[in-house]
Amino acid sequence: MAIFKRDVLENRRRRVTEALGNHAPTVLIGAGEPISIPGGLDQTYPFTAHPEYYWLTGSQRSGGVLAYNQGDWTHFVRPVTPTERLWEGNPDAPEGEDVAGLSEWLKHYGGAEIAVLGTPIPGVKGDDELAADMRVRLDTVRRRKDSAEIELLGRAVKATAAGHAKANEVIRPGISERRIQIELEAEMFRQGADSVGYGTIVGVGSHAAVLHFEPGDRIVKPDELVLIDAGGAISGYTADVTRTYPAEDRFTPRQQAIYDLVLAAESEGISKCCIGTEWHDVHRAAASVLAGGLRDLGVLKGEIDGLLDSGAIALFFPHGIGHMTGLGVRDVGGHAPRRGGEVQPCCGVRVRINFPLEENFLMTVEPGIYFVPTILDDPVKRERFRNSVDWYLLDDWRLVGGVRIEDNVLITASGPRVITAEIPK
Repeated sequence: MAIFKRDVLENRRRRVTEALGNHAPTVLIGAGEPISIPGGLDQTYPFTAHPEYYWLTGSQRSGGVLAYNQGDWTHFVRPVTPTERLWEGNPDAPEGEDVAGLSEWLKHYGGAEIAVLGTPIPGVKGDDELAADMRVRLDTVRRRKDSAEIELLGRAVKATAAGHAKANEVIRPGISERRIQIELEAEMFRQGADSVGYGTIVGVGSHAAVLHFEPGDRIVKPDELVLIDAGGAISGYTADVTRTYPAEDRFTPRQQAIYDLVLAAESEGISKCCIGTEWHDVHRAAASVLAGGLRDLGVLKGEIDGLLDSGAIALFFPHGIGHMTGLGVRDVGGHAPRRGGEVQPCCGVRVRINFPLEENFLMTVEPGIYFVPTILDDPVKRERFRNSVDWYLLDDWRLVGGVRIEDNVLITASGPRVITAEIPK
């Protein structure tokens, strides 16, 4: 069954054609091949086509190549074999030319310059410099979500909202992280998700301070926090949502203070998600709220700008404010042309995105405060920030563990639109 209608794919290819320019080389975009499971004989991992290929073809079938030459697109596909029909039924194969004809096509149309995007294509040697340039041009187009993508994301959000509601319902002292994960994911699947967008994170107590904690058998105890980062996906498009819940009916006073601070930082970050705003400025706005709040609580000391520029705030907010999401949990990202590919630091952390926001970008905004032993007990950091942190008072806050709140924000001409707003905070 086709994921995207023909007119959607034609419009995407038209936009990419314009972005590639009049003097573009021949471009080949590979879907990729299944990866064998070590020791699994003929078993493979579930196949996912490279997003550059999938976005332009709507196909998740392996072995395909989308070819571009002088404004024309040709889709080469792997024909369905009798063996596939025996073992898999009738696989969904898109229309196109037999991929066996790609080499002859290249002899006729390829020319001297070829850029290979997506995955490497057996027997084809492309120019890496040209590929890098073409990828920047393709990324520039892909960052803007079209109506078909927004519709899929809306459905993914509905499934995600149901999963988080179920998690909130089952959280109580005595339940395990793994059981929470099972209940949450099962509800997302019941409500239409066909996969999870990434490994579900459920962290209880001190585990909430581990940014990508994989749920285990730890049991929720009274007065602990439960941090859940989970998103349901449909046809590769995923929501990415974090909520932090109390083990019982309410937060402890210290938990509430940190939660309110993170919520205020998220609100400030979201308010900055407007056309033309630099992503680094969104991070700094949220970090400023966190630094001011921790100073008011007595944990940090000094002027806010100093706490940001020195990186002191990164002791408690050690990651970037967010990333692009949509087709995969880390969708496109990168940097604006002519800014260079190096990840640029901001407020003491590496912020992966380096460009101003544009209409129909979909961003995550996910500030957090964490009390991470490996950071806070580092003697080098303690010496460096001896005048910025009340290290004695800090011990009273460690049991909070960590708090993160994350929503997905669509950039529009009328301001930020939180597409995950239906999930309670």
